[in-house]
Amino acid sequence: MSALLEIADLKAFYGASQALFGVTFSVGEGEVVALMGRNGMGKTTTIHSLCRMLTNTRGSIRFLDQDIVRLPSHRTARLGVGLVPEGRRCFPNLSVAENLSAAARPGEWDFKQVAQLFPRLEERRHQRASTLSGGEQQMLAIGRALMTNPKLLVLDEATEGLAPVVRQEIWAAIRQLKQSGLSILVVDKTLSELTRVADRCVILEKGVNAWQGTPGELSDKVRDRYLGV
Repeated sequence: MSALLEIADLKAFYGASQALFGVTFSVGEGEVVALMGRNGMGKTTTIHSLCRMLTNTRGSIRFLDQDIVRLPSHRTARLGVGLVPEGRRCFPNLSVAENLSAAARPGEWDFKQVAQLFPRLEERRHQRASTLSGGEQQMLAIGRALMTNPKLLVLDEATEGLAPVVRQEIWAAIRQLKQSGLSILVVDKTLSELTRVADRCVILEKGVNAWQGTPGELSDKVRDRYLGV
C-alpha cells in the first residue's frame, strides 16, 4: 500500500511551549487510521500541524509525495486534505446548501452525493446552519469537507457530544466512505467504533508515539495504559 500521507519526527510549538516531540506515522491509499490517546496528548495539535493551521513546526509532513510544511492551509486543502474540525464550525448564517456550495470543488462529490450519504441534509437544505441540531451540523461539516473532493478526509472528534443514534449514523457514513476507497484519518473517543472501522491505530502519549498497530493487536494492557480514564 503506497503512502498518501507521511509524517516523520513532527515537533510542534505554541510559542515557547513544545506540544509534539517527534510524532511519526503514515496513512496509505484507501486506509483508515485512528489517531488515539487521552485528552491533551497531541491529537488535535497533530491535525492542526498537518492542515497547516499550526505552522510553528519542525520535521517532515509529506502529502502526495510533496513536502507541505511550508504551505499555507488553503493550499494544503487544495492539494486534497479535507478537514472536519472539532466543534464542526459550520457557517451559522448560511443555509445547508450554501455551506456545501461554498466549499465545492470539481469531482465526484456534489450536493446529490452528499445528500445520498446524509439524506437529512436534503431535507434541511434551505435551513440556516445555526438552526440545525448538533448531529445535523456534524453531518454538514462532513459533507462540506467531502464537497472539496479530498484525497484524505481528516475527522477531529468525529462524534463528540452527539446522541447515540446520531453517532451510529455518522459511523455508518464513515464505513461507507471507507468502502468507497477514501483515505481517512480519524480521532474519536468511541473506542469500540474506532477499532471496527480502522485499519491501523496510532496512540499518542504526551506528544510522542506510544503505540502503533492494527486493532486486533490492541491489547487490554495497551488500552488500560494509554486510553483508560
